[in-house]
Amino acid sequence: MAEPKTIKKAYERNKKAIRLRPSAGQSTGVSTVHVRDGTTCEIEGSGWNITADIGTQEGGNNAGPGPGVLERAALGSCLAIGYVQMAAVMEVPVEKIEVEVETDFDARGMFDIEEQPPGFTVIRYSVQIESPASKADIQKVIDAGDSHSPVLDDFRRPVTIEREVTIMQSKTS
Repeated sequence: MAEPKTIKKAYERNKKAIRLRPSAGQSTGVSTVHVRDGTTCEIEGSGWNITADIGTQEGGNNAGPGPGVLERAALGSCLAIGYVQMAAVMEVPVEKIEVEVETDFDARGMFDIEEQPPGFTVIRYSVQIESPASKADIQKVIDAGDSHSPVLDDFRRPVTIEREVTIMQSKTS
């Protein structure tokens, strides 16, 4: 397990490098999704492989978590990692961190039953931190983590989305 001193050192080294050369902090992440066996998706990205799917009640294979689970996991893990980093940087001791993410949705939008957005209608998260530090210091850690969370920012702020489609005609029908 990474020690707070190691986390702080890495954070400060990266911050300094990006401050000196802003282009060092700019990159493009890529994940590729291959559909196999109906709805089962094999996801490759940054050297990791993940399987996603939908449940059998939705016509899927239930071979992995669904996209909603992955969205909640992305947000919760980004927040938790940010709190760990900020606690290390601010030298606030933390013994335990837990983030729970809840989302509400209305499936009518997904099935075009009513004019309803197909995605989440509400995202809620709760943070539990166990620490001998003061509540004020812990709140500073949480606030810093939230303000620097890329995934939380992605959910809060409209992000430009660009689409490219390639259609290849198969020889069989």
